[in-house]
Amino acid sequence: MKFPEKFTWGAATASYQIEGSRGLKEGTIWDKFCEYPGVIADGSNGSVACDHVSRYAEDVGLMQEIGIQAYRFSLSWARIMPGGEGKVSAEGIGFYDRLIDKLLENKIEPWVTLYHWDLPYSLQLQGGFINRSILEKFRRYADVVGKHFSDRVKHWVTVNEPINIISCGYLGGNHAPGWRLPEHDAMLCWHHLLLCHGAMVQELRKHGDSATKIGGAITGWGYIPDHDDNPKEIEAARRLTFDCFRFRHINWFADPMIFGEYPESGIKYFGKHMPKIDPADMKEIAQPLDYFGTNIYFSHRCDAAGTIIEPPKDAPRTPGDWVVTPSALRWSPRFYYERYKLPIVLLENGVCSDDRVGEDGCVHDTFRIEAMKGYLKNLALAIADGVRVDGYFHWSLMDNFEWTQGYKIRFGLAHVDYATQKRTLKDSARFYGEIIRSNGKIL
Repeated sequence: MKFPEKFTWGAATASYQIEGSRGLKEGTIWDKFCEYPGVIADGSNGSVACDHVSRYAEDVGLMQEIGIQAYRFSLSWARIMPGGEGKVSAEGIGFYDRLIDKLLENKIEPWVTLYHWDLPYSLQLQGGFINRSILEKFRRYADVVGKHFSDRVKHWVTVNEPINIISCGYLGGNHAPGWRLPEHDAMLCWHHLLLCHGAMVQELRKHGDSATKIGGAITGWGYIPDHDDNPKEIEAARRLTFDCFRFRHINWFADPMIFGEYPESGIKYFGKHMPKIDPADMKEIAQPLDYFGTNIYFSHRCDAAGTIIEPPKDAPRTPGDWVVTPSALRWSPRFYYERYKLPIVLLENGVCSDDRVGEDGCVHDTFRIEAMKGYLKNLALAIADGVRVDGYFHWSLMDNFEWTQGYKIRFGLAHVDYATQKRTLKDSARFYGEIIRSNGKIL
């Protein structure tokens, strides 16, 4: 199990999921979405969450205790620029100043995501992503962020999971803002989101230097061979990964972002629902990137004919009903690297489990440890296959508000008692620390 000498080991979070609303002058689409009856499994919201705004120093201490080398977190646009435009909040931007300085003081590299789903609600009232004017709002936001933080932040993520932003938020309606648009309108939102990505890259480059590294956090339905040694199954999985026969394929975002064109299979699939695309837009979208960032949790197995194989009934599943498929980290990074020729960074990977503090005061999350072993062993196999993988970020640093699941499921390395805000490092946190210190050799 060999990992590169300068491999980055990190953990990740997102603003709405951990920060709480302390200091916020105006809310986000998720604040409003959580008010709708029945959309959050436990009826909760992110108004307190992990109260990270007050407890960030303690949380950096957790990272240091684990041994984490890099911390991926997102900025709250509404905290920095209330309402999404206008005057910058000294209090809001000051919070991130203190967090970044504390990370660097503890030799933890900040990896900063500009947009992780929490659009300022005022911008949604202007149409959100269906209104092309959102592009200039994103451009100014990225300009403010790049100008203020680029002296200390060298690793940037533009957008987290754009496929879920549109498919869940604007097409399926099960995530904020909860819209169910016709496919043509949803595709227009998709195109505008891609333009926002391109604008953010341009602004970050303007304020960055030769050390600046920029990518996106891209996800999509992954496909893997049912047998790792079957060449026909491998080829079928590769083909399915990039054959846009539905919306949730990774290249529906990645191809425009890297190649400057939509994949032909997707154009054929969506047909009349595709908006008219200006070639100049594609040049704006396809800005040079430094790495291919991706979030991978599970994949679908297929046979040599490309038929999806249903997992056996006894396959390990998370409380969120995701099937644990460790070989996803062998094959998906390989397919992405072959196609896009960029270093791979796993920006999210992990499992939720039913974690509780025991009578001994500890959290014995054996399920997560076993899953972590399986996923990272397969990532090492991808590296052995010749894939350049530069880093891995565990989702997540701590238990948090998990979107429509509320607080019912837990992904964290640290357990959070939401009543008292007490943090308790789980067994998995200590195991992950051993992995980091050995650079994966203990696997």
